[in-house]
Amino acid sequence: MIDRFSNLFKSFFDSEKVAGLLLLFCTIISLSIANSSFGDFYVDFMHSKIDLSFANGSLNYSVEQWVNDGLMTIFFLMVGLEVEREIYVGELSDIKKAILPVAAAVGGMLVPSLIHFILNNGTTTQSGFAIPMATDIAFALGVLALAGNKVPTSVKVFLAALAIIDDIGAIVVIAFFYTATITFSYLAVALAIFGLLLIFNRMKVFNLAFYLLPGLLMWYCFLQSGVHPTLSGVLLAFAIPFHKTDEKNVSLRLQHFLHKPVAIVIIPIFALVNTAIILPNNFSQAILNTNSAGIIAGLFVGKVIGIVLFPYLLIKFAKAKLQKGINFQLLIGIGFLGGIGFTMSMFIGNLAFDDSNTIINSKLSILIGSALSAITGLLILRRSAKT
Repeated sequence: MIDRFSNLFKSFFDSEKVAGLLLLFCTIISLSIANSSFGDFYVDFMHSKIDLSFANGSLNYSVEQWVNDGLMTIFFLMVGLEVEREIYVGELSDIKKAILPVAAAVGGMLVPSLIHFILNNGTTTQSGFAIPMATDIAFALGVLALAGNKVPTSVKVFLAALAIIDDIGAIVVIAFFYTATITFSYLAVALAIFGLLLIFNRMKVFNLAFYLLPGLLMWYCFLQSGVHPTLSGVLLAFAIPFHKTDEKNVSLRLQHFLHKPVAIVIIPIFALVNTAIILPNNFSQAILNTNSAGIIAGLFVGKVIGIVLFPYLLIKFAKAKLQKGINFQLLIGIGFLGGIGFTMSMFIGNLAFDDSNTIINSKLSILIGSALSAITGLLILRRSAKT
């Protein structure tokens, strides 16, 4: 099982490395097209409707909504499966191993959110407080791969665990703070389906069809309930049984199956759709406001402070120890990579605001904050790897 886990983590890291490079490529392509002579057509296409309604079921959404509410549910399913794996056999299975990545993730969520909240408290952009709290695992691991093979494996594992915990926090925030109106009848059905899936788990049902088909119905009910449907992906992941025997470990098999489609197809499509941004004429005005300042400072400054400070306090006062191969210089590098918010930050930005200009300005700020964090983190880690 240990060898199986090691191979899976290597596969996971390799897939995320590819995803990070594809994200960068798709972002550049999307921004280039959006600001070319084809820009208006490109942006209009992302907002064009695709109607898949049936009988009494309404499913008439834009391309952007289908990606963010549909395809991203598969992304969240894989995130949930990764969390489940970490809890059973990974960094989160041992409290001594888990405590510092958990502390780093908590600090990396609280400090950036606090920075944004302080700058925007009482304004119309206060609801964007959660935008800088997220870490993009694909981009972060992709940039880490550029630091070279001399970076210890423990750094990669620490960053992966931190980003996964970070995703859990973002999911909780989405569920509690970015749900406007709830239709309780649909929500009740969705939760009943989740309860049924948990019963299948307890009955040791290992056939994925018994989880995926009801999971699709659960997604539809969440979509109609007003609670963001990506939550169904996480709940489905936790309902799928994780077994220490490879033959029965359908959770691990599904995670392995989803790696490449998510890394090579879903995340790049998300990047294409969500960076279809026509740059404003007054670029400086777009990023020189409290919302943009909160996002950029949260990602570039707040993340590294939180990720380094919280573990430092545990080490100093609770006698915790950094994993073998990690020192504080490497932890600072990890902290800056944690400031690469991209996927989840843009996802939250879409939920936080209704005004299109504010969303565009937020996305530009995410790109700037993430780029500054990526470059700084890469330079620190490359220098650390040489010493």
